[in-house]
Amino acid sequence: MLKKAKARHILVPSEQACNDLKKKIETGEAKFADLAKKHSQCPSGQEGGDLGEFRPGQMVPEFDKVVFSAPINTVQGPVKTQFGYHLIEVTARTGD
Repeated sequence: MLKKAKARHILVPSEQACNDLKKKIETGEAKFADLAKKHSQCPSGQEGGDLGEFRPGQMVPEFDKVVFSAPINTVQGPVKTQFGYHLIEVTARTGD
């Protein structure tokens, strides 16, 4: 079976911003999707950070590594890529 995952993310320019947003999610102060709409520098932010479904190799390696190994529905990050710092939440995965 082909591996596939669904994930959402928040892209920000600094590790500090990433950590601040993660804290707000973990304490229940704010919802992931709301923070994505407000803070993410990726166009997916308008969709609450939703990236849809993708396969290994479609995202940058640092991103892929987290998406295809992290527990589902747990916010991961900061994850540094050439685009900046990401908070990533895997919402579904198949083919493990």
